[in-house]
Amino acid sequence: MPYSLFHCRFPDVAERETRTVTVIDSSDFNLPPAHYSFLEMFCDEPGCDCRRVFFSVVSSLQKDIQAVIAWGWEEREFYTKWMGDDDPRIISDLIGPALNLASPQSNLAPALLDLFRNVLLQDTAYVERVKRHYAMFRQEVDNKAKRVVQGKNRRKRKRKKRKA
Repeated sequence: MPYSLFHCRFPDVAERETRTVTVIDSSDFNLPPAHYSFLEMFCDEPGCDCRRVFFSVVSSLQKDIQAVIAWGWEEREFYTKWMGDDDPRIISDLIGPALNLASPQSNLAPALLDLFRNVLLQDTAYVERVKRHYAMFRQEVDNKAKRVVQGKNRRKRKRKKRKA
């Protein structure tokens, strides 16, 4: 399941709507004071409907990604059916939020997960924005895949006509 940045397909929207959290020195999040941006990544596999997002979290203090957080917003039953598996650990990781096990994580990653869980997920407008971004992204991916298939079908028909 390949993931790509929302920003690559919708740069203007991402520029306006990417969430950045400013952590001050006296915060309770065990993070150094900085701006932390949560860059959305969605699956770009045509036909996939995983209803998940990965956030690459970057800091104003360092150039490297500090954490990759996975989050799925549907109920457990959705992921059990989608995955075809009901292993509680697998399904819990799909729902999240969780640090993505396949991604490198900095020593700040657990605190960034805590920030995500206790600040961003508590903002219903933000949660709905992420879901809207997912729908936009999926529509773009699936429409592009349909255009590619339609183009291939047209070429096949033209070749058949030439042979006939």
